[in-house]
This record gives sequence, C-alpha cells and structure tokens, in this order.
Amino acid sequence: MLSNKKIALVHYWLVGMRGGEKVVQSIGEIFPKLDIFTLVYDKEKISDSINQHQITTSFIQKFPFAKTKYQTYLPFMPTAVEQFNLMDYDLVISSESGIAKGVLTRPETCHICYCHSPMRYLWNMYFDYLENEKVGFLKRKFIMYYFNYLRLWDYASASRVDYFVCNSNNVKKRILKYYGRKASVIYPPVDVDDFKVDRQKKGYYLVVSQLVSYKRIDLAVRAFNQLGKELVIIGEGAQLKELKKIAKPNIKFLGWQKKDVLKQYYSQAKAFIFPGEEDFGITPVEAQASGTPVIGYGRGGLLETVKENETGLFFYRQQEQDLIDIINYFEQHDDQFDPDNIRKNSLRFSRDRFEQEMLEFCQKKYKKHQHRYMD
Repeated sequence: MLSNKKIALVHYWLVGMRGGEKVVQSIGEIFPKLDIFTLVYDKEKISDSINQHQITTSFIQKFPFAKTKYQTYLPFMPTAVEQFNLMDYDLVISSESGIAKGVLTRPETCHICYCHSPMRYLWNMYFDYLENEKVGFLKRKFIMYYFNYLRLWDYASASRVDYFVCNSNNVKKRILKYYGRKASVIYPPVDVDDFKVDRQKKGYYLVVSQLVSYKRIDLAVRAFNQLGKELVIIGEGAQLKELKKIAKPNIKFLGWQKKDVLKQYYSQAKAFIFPGEEDFGITPVEAQASGTPVIGYGRGGLLETVKENETGLFFYRQQEQDLIDIINYFEQHDDQFDPDNIRKNSLRFSRDRFEQEMLEFCQKKYKKHQHRYMD
C-alpha cells in the first residue's frame, strides 16, 4: 500500500545515535526510500543507515556551533520546522520530543507522530529544570515568559498530527494529559540480539547514562559513597566534573565507550543501576539483554520494561537511603535473578518486533486517512 507513496520523516536533530535516532534508523529500514528532514545534522555522528537517505536541514544548520550548541537556538525552532516544505508527501512521520510534530502538511497528507515524550522541560519537569539546571535570574525570567508561549505552540502543534503513537504507556498518559489526544503504544527498537549473557558476573555495579541532572546519577554516586561498593559509570555530560568531585575512589568514570567495551561491562556487571525517571529507558533493556538485573527508581517506563523480583528491583523514593536499602536487599537475594530469564524478558523489545508493528500501524492509519478524504 505504501510502497509507491512519497514518505518523509521529520526528526528534531541528528547529532548522535541515541534512542530517538535508533527509532529513525528503524523507520528508515521500514521505508528505504523516505526523505529525512531535521533541524541540525552532523553526518559524522550518525549511522550509515540514516546517512543513505536524502537529508534536508533547517536554517539553524548555518548558525554558529549549531552541531553542538543546537539547544541554544530553541527560540528559533518552531519557525524553522514550519519552513520544511512537505507539500509533495503522502505520508509524514514525525519523530518527536517537542518540535518535530509542528510541521505543516496538506489535509490529504497523513501525519503520524511517534512521540518519545511531550517536551519534559515545558510540562512535567518544568520546575525540576529551573531548580536543577541552576538557572540565573535573567535566564529564569526569559524562560518563564518564553516557555509560556512555547507551551501554547506545543499544544497547538499537536492538532496538526492525525495519529499519535508513543514509546510507552507512561508517555501515552502524558499525551492525553497535555494534548488531549489518544495514542497507541509501540515500544521502541532495542538491538537485543547484539548483547550476550555472561554467567560469570563480577563484583561491580554499572551505570550507563548521559551525565545530566535529571538522570539523577548524583543519587547513585552518593549512595555508593556510603556503601563503599564498586560502581562503574559509563557516559559523558555536563555533570561529569561535578560528579567526579563528590565521588570516592570506589567509583570509576570511564567516559564514552565503544559498543564492544560497553557490551562486556553490561554482561559482567553484578547489577545495573538506574536512579532516574525515563519515558521508556533503553539502557535497562540492554542490561537485561545481557542477563544483568536492574535496580531502579520505580516510576516511568522502567515499570514497563522490568519485572520486579524477576528481572530487577525498584526503590520508590529518590533518596540515598532508599537506594542503599534496595542494594543491600539485592546483595542478600541476588541468587533469585536468573540471567537467562532476565534476557528472555528483553526480547519483547526487539528491533524486528518494532519494525513489524510500526509498518502495520502506518498502513492501517494511512488507509483510514485516505478513506476520510475520499468520502
């Protein structure tokens, strides 16, 4: 049905291969001839699979340091995304966590939005953002007034979407809350086949994360400072220096690591620590694909990917003592977590499953949309 249709995919920015970009890559596999539109693009940081598509960027691409300081240009993004000319396309898929769904399309064009999350810093994490990012007085005043406008634009742009699909039931609830729209759930693709089980676990605990405030890696550092147990942290980000300052010698920071190294650390870790709240959370699934149990904050997408007392354990308050208590509990009951059973749970989130479900969803909604305009 869609093989002879002209299809566009709109993604907020392509400057690295994280969860959102993995979704883009998979949708590109489903529709090999689709064109990609994005605000900012760094070819060197993107997979060959994505790079083979025709990619169009916005005027922000020409701004100074756009590939690294793109978030600085947030005030320009609504205008930039509305300048993409999508009038020739039959199907538009926006990969969205804020801006991408704001594109303009013809009434006859079917617009499907795969929503990773409504913009967290506008809605459910607005006050956390103001507090944790240490925003100065002038910037705070600007944010207060500009974010008010941006919320209105974000809400209005949701009406430009014909059908919402999202990455978790957690996000589904927020789409209904903030946009008043219903959404279907298709869990994002995880390359579970790339990870293997190693039954010879070592004594360290593992964190794999971007080091930014809302990930709450500081909570893990402070807890392990008290526990004295070995913690390995893989990742980079704005909080790296601050975290190193407060960490004791039992905590090791390895920075960014290649996938082969990462896979080894996943498979040999005693447990994976996930102290923040995520919309879905790919790293806990990767840990489980490696047969490693997850110890995490019992909110958000983690409740959908981890089975308590089977593939991991939850703590329910983001406080050091709560994390310490659950790790001590795990130390006494770690023999109840079977690596093969943990890996089995991760297979629910495979790439093949995502691509099949997404193709069926697009075909069904495109057909429905066409019938609407033929009547």
